[in-house]
Amino acid sequence: MTSTTLPAPQARSRAAYRNIALWTLQGWIAMFFIAAGYAKLTEPMTNLINLMGWPAVAPENMVRGLGLVEVVLALGVLSPLISWRVGRPLLLTAATGLVVMEAAMLAIHAVNHDIALAAVNAVLLAFTVPVLLGRRRA
Repeated sequence: MTSTTLPAPQARSRAAYRNIALWTLQGWIAMFFIAAGYAKLTEPMTNLINLMGWPAVAPENMVRGLGLVEVVLALGVLSPLISWRVGRPLLLTAATGLVVMEAAMLAIHAVNHDIALAAVNAVLLAFTVPVLLGRRRA
């Protein structure tokens, strides 16, 4: 046994803890984006403008479309619950889409000096990137 290989029980234990951590992050990501997407789909634009500000400068169809994309990607993050073989590629696609969307929104909010929303997107990236990288290895 070399210094880099773990005994089988320790390796299984680490894999189990990593799996639990990734599922926890996936659940938080899904809850956030389902809630955010649902709000963008159902709330009147005046409420969204009061809550977030940026919908005031975006067309309503774009805000609603973004809400739909958020809900679909959130469900994709949870798709391995149904079938790992089918769900894993959907998860990887959804996580990639979320990383791209979060990075773009982080940049947009930072350029517009909306630090609070930029910070939210930075935290979301900190949750989503480990899921994407961790599930690529699985």
